[in-house]
Amino acid sequence: MYTTELGKTDAKAATPINAEDPALIAAFEARVAADEFIEPKDWMPEAYRRTLVRQISQHAHSEIVGMLPEGNWISRAPSLRRKAVLLAKVQDEAGHGLYLYCAAETLGTSRDQMIEALHAGKAKYSTIFNYPTLTWADIGAIGWLVDGAAIMNQVPLQRTSYGPYARAMVKVCKEESFHQRQGYEIMIAMANGTPEQRAMAQDALNRWWWPSLMMFGPPDENSPNSAQSFRWRIKRDSNDELRQKFVDISVPQAEFLGLTVPDPDLVWNEARGAYDFGAVDWEEFYAVVRGEGPVAKERMKARRAAWDEGAWVREAADAHEAKRVARLAA
Repeated sequence: MYTTELGKTDAKAATPINAEDPALIAAFEARVAADEFIEPKDWMPEAYRRTLVRQISQHAHSEIVGMLPEGNWISRAPSLRRKAVLLAKVQDEAGHGLYLYCAAETLGTSRDQMIEALHAGKAKYSTIFNYPTLTWADIGAIGWLVDGAAIMNQVPLQRTSYGPYARAMVKVCKEESFHQRQGYEIMIAMANGTPEQRAMAQDALNRWWWPSLMMFGPPDENSPNSAQSFRWRIKRDSNDELRQKFVDISVPQAEFLGLTVPDPDLVWNEARGAYDFGAVDWEEFYAVVRGEGPVAKERMKARRAAWDEGAWVREAADAHEAKRVARLAA
């Protein structure tokens, strides 16, 4: 759902491994440059594998943690229809996490290893989910803005160089488009409702606008390892390019709603054919990345509790599989 923010190659992963066969590396680079998909059984540099494991697993974590801000609104949605739609959306996010964990497993890591890294604080997830959902209008803003930013991030990943990741993104992007429309429909209803509802919609936009811009990651000049991801075709667009595209699409949508984007520096630049917008508070971004978000501790507490309370389900599934294998072997 939310991956450019997390898709920065770390220095260790970007370091070439001298022990690897230069001929294999050259063949790999040629295939990637030709826009061929790399498949699980193909040879790949260890740095490429590590980068993908980190990015895909963190993307999966974001989908799973992303169920929490909206999940606690299912029972409080204002109508049966809204409950059903929101339930379907949260179920979709669980499915996205499953697709992505499966894709990461093809790279030689295990589900247990990925979950353990998340619960130990060694793996990150999108910072956007460390903000609280205070009103029903927040569910609309998340669908409109957060899922809208996710689509902007993920459409290019349908052409990422690793085949299982790219193919997973095709289904994910289709479902995210539904999520974005669902959120915008809520915002239309709120913006055209009572004065109190309209005020809630504006308040939600005020609180979610800047965190949504942060989802695209730090400015390009502060993402020095992106060059490696571009060369490997893991990444297709820069953080700033995607952020600009998101602003240019979202501002007219806010105007249609009759809501005001909370940026006094926002202005249409005729020469560029795009909006100029204010500076993002990167101090806040990095603080949330460090785990200092408003509800960061609550999110991880909830995920650890769900894992512990679901242990009996995993044990039952393992026991069932063991019996199935034993019957086949008999």
